[in-house]
Amino acid sequence: MESVLEKSADKIKSVQTAFVRGNIDTIDWEPRLLGIKGSRGVGKTTLLLQYLKKNFKNDDSAVYITLDNLWFSRNRLEDFIDKFVKMGGKHLFIDEIHKYPEWAQILKNSYDDYPELKIVFTGSSMLEILNSRADLSRRAVVYTMQGLSFREFLNLHLNLNIPVYSLDDILNNHRQISDEILNLTKPLKYFETYLKTGYYPFYKELPTHYFYKIEEVINMILEIELPLMRNLEISYVSKLKQVLQIIAESVPFIPNVSKLSERIGINRNTFLNYLYYLAEAKLTLNVYKNVSGITKLQKPDKMYLENTNMIYALAPKMANEGNLRETFFVNQLAYKNKLEYTDKGDFRVNDIFTFEVGGKSKTDQQIKNVSNSFIVADNLEFGFANKIPLWQFGLMY
Repeated sequence: MESVLEKSADKIKSVQTAFVRGNIDTIDWEPRLLGIKGSRGVGKTTLLLQYLKKNFKNDDSAVYITLDNLWFSRNRLEDFIDKFVKMGGKHLFIDEIHKYPEWAQILKNSYDDYPELKIVFTGSSMLEILNSRADLSRRAVVYTMQGLSFREFLNLHLNLNIPVYSLDDILNNHRQISDEILNLTKPLKYFETYLKTGYYPFYKELPTHYFYKIEEVINMILEIELPLMRNLEISYVSKLKQVLQIIAESVPFIPNVSKLSERIGINRNTFLNYLYYLAEAKLTLNVYKNVSGITKLQKPDKMYLENTNMIYALAPKMANEGNLRETFFVNQLAYKNKLEYTDKGDFRVNDIFTFEVGGKSKTDQQIKNVSNSFIVADNLEFGFANKIPLWQFGLMY
């Protein structure tokens, strides 16, 4: 156990705090059982370590552990928790919880048995709290985390302090927002860089290996997480990689499930299940006409890769401008809003707003006479009336 505690202290000491994600302030850290789930590479581990460093420096009552540590292959997590509490432990931060067998039951038991202990855990975006064998829905508060927004990228890249703007702010005050941002920087100067290499916080670590690391993230999800958590047959991994490649090269991708399942050699219903799992794993963004009551066997109306950086990683020479625009818009909007496919325009948001996404010269022809409709235009510093610059939708978190 001592070796685990030493590694915890070392990791907390070495983590950098010059840039801290906004999540650290928006998360309520008070619940006794708190979960943070999200895809690989979005910064969950760094967030935990930074929170510990800022709030529990040199405090032995708080410890960080990761369950991919080999120590836990020979020792039981429940024994560690029991000993930690008896040693005066009050705050336990557990990383990669989904890698431990019976994790949900252990968390439930720990919550019930040690009322003085607070547990924060991270896990895959596919982590099931409600449907796990030990139902944690009444005990755990769970947040979802995704990669850097365009706002966070600008703040990190240029050492700025751009605030969060809500969707209502952008729709009603976009000209004023353009004024405020342009007083600080030229957003279009950095927008293409963000679309290509700005989504994952690790972009600063090894920029020359950035796309390799993205491919590594994709492979880990397909080859380890999906088989572990959704019983994906390993023989289908290469076929799903083909699907991701097709989406990356599309303009954008409107799936023909029958043809695709036949081409790839997967039963139609199994294939629909796998498309659903790709979205759960945050490898794709699946857009439906009716979000309410989505089932695993419901065909998506449109499919995108989860973020624009994935497009450049999988199809650098085939990155389509229209696909990049729509992928960015869906990624940033769907995080905290209800987004659906619509016949008039490109997307309907929160059952109220209709958006048509395009280039600088995009007109409102396709959304004429549609109430609460907006044009989202690329390569634009300032908008006018219902025409709003695309980059502004990256300022919402």
